[in-house]
Amino acid sequence: MRTWFQRLTDVASVAATDEMLRGALPALVQDLGFDGYAYLYVEPVRMHAVSNYAQEWQDRYFAVGYREVDPVVRTASTTMRAFSWSAPALRECETKELKRFYSEASDFGIRSGISIPVQTSGRHMSMLTLASSKPTLSLDKDIDQVAAVTAVAYLHTALQAKNARPTAQHHPQLTARQALCLKWSAEGKSMKDIAVLENLSFATVNFHLNNARETLEAASLAQATAVATKLKLI
Repeated sequence: MRTWFQRLTDVASVAATDEMLRGALPALVQDLGFDGYAYLYVEPVRMHAVSNYAQEWQDRYFAVGYREVDPVVRTASTTMRAFSWSAPALRECETKELKRFYSEASDFGIRSGISIPVQTSGRHMSMLTLASSKPTLSLDKDIDQVAAVTAVAYLHTALQAKNARPTAQHHPQLTARQALCLKWSAEGKSMKDIAVLENLSFATVNFHLNNARETLEAASLAQATAVATKLKLI
């Protein structure tokens, strides 16, 4: 496996385009005995994927909010170490939501695998998962942590540098009123100013700004305007 991680590092380093890199990944993954891969870039309010999983599963994963349920993502973010995993028996799942998640993932041939998380700038996380349709995974040796993290760091850098087009993503959405109020706030207007400019009550402006802040998972209005600007929502 250490040799495979070196191959991944080499491919990520020499691929000249996003298309070239993504074209090489499926065969590389299959050479190691896995069926598919998923690269996830996780930020506080958004996540995007570059993957060859079935598109139906990728779309559903983000549409129903499985990113909040997925134990692999949760384990990756708390341990920040490469690890192997396999889906438990459905009767062992603690909640109906988790049971449904594992059941649907299994239907798409995602039953076991290895995941390698790395910390990126801004204390965000990217991770690479290699998935198998086998119910359990048996590795000959422990995962080489240094080789694994190095390879995924190269992959992350390459995908970011090439502005890789996501195959699926979660992106927060604001209402028109929320975006307008945030836009005025970003230009230095107070809530009282915004109320006058938009012919709204102070309470209504406060309502829209608070909802926008919650949607963007921001601790303050200043952070909400910064996040909305970064995500090009205003």
